[in-house]
Amino acid sequence: MKIKKILVSQPKPASEKSPYFDIAAKHNVEIVFRPMIKVEGLSAKEFRQSKINLADFTAVIFNSRTAVDNFFRLCEESRVHVPDTMRYFCTTEPIALYLQKYIVYRKRKISFGQTGSLADSQFLAALQKNTKEKILFPISDMQTNEDFAPLVKAGIKFTPAVMYRTVSNDFTPDEPFDYDLIIFFSPAGIESLKKNFPDFVKNGEQKMAIGAFGAPTVQAVKDAGLELAIEAPTPATPSMTAALDKYLESCKA
Repeated sequence: MKIKKILVSQPKPASEKSPYFDIAAKHNVEIVFRPMIKVEGLSAKEFRQSKINLADFTAVIFNSRTAVDNFFRLCEESRVHVPDTMRYFCTTEPIALYLQKYIVYRKRKISFGQTGSLADSQFLAALQKNTKEKILFPISDMQTNEDFAPLVKAGIKFTPAVMYRTVSNDFTPDEPFDYDLIIFFSPAGIESLKKNFPDFVKNGEQKMAIGAFGAPTVQAVKDAGLELAIEAPTPATPSMTAALDKYLESCKA
């Protein structure tokens, strides 16, 4: 298949040093960055239906900046004062530093992990030292009980609270959809594709090639009955950019 135009379903990289730009130049292809999904915060009215009282908690787990933003937004909309005594457990240091947008940074009240995983030993150790805290975990509607397994296994007691959801970032009627290859990074992106373009496969013919990053996304492609051209990570191609580069090379053969 001749590849001339590629849709990467993520925001455009902030740095011009991104490998995607090198790939575009190397293979003389156009790469468009356009998310297929977007995050939408729950309103205070919607959140109240969960029957969770934000004022009851003495600690919060954060695994993304989006979670930080929506926690403080809902506190403000619900007129809940976040006390200076609140303790924060973040999966990475960048997330911990992002808290400075909302609070005075106090190291004794903020802990963070090294890897970004809930199974991170440093992250779990900090939680296990504070078992008396009543912990809230702001999450998206896409997270499942399986995602919390490391916390449950470590005996951490917490309350998950859906504060934001992932929705389709719909295409407008006049927005071109003339790509040769689309790269997805989440199952929700596949759902967005099916919603926006129900005839993506017509008369048994798939209109464009598909790349998928991560096992859940790969499975979503297969479950949708779509043909997968690029899969990452693999031992040979640990990143999507490496997989894309290899695929484009193969297209020249």
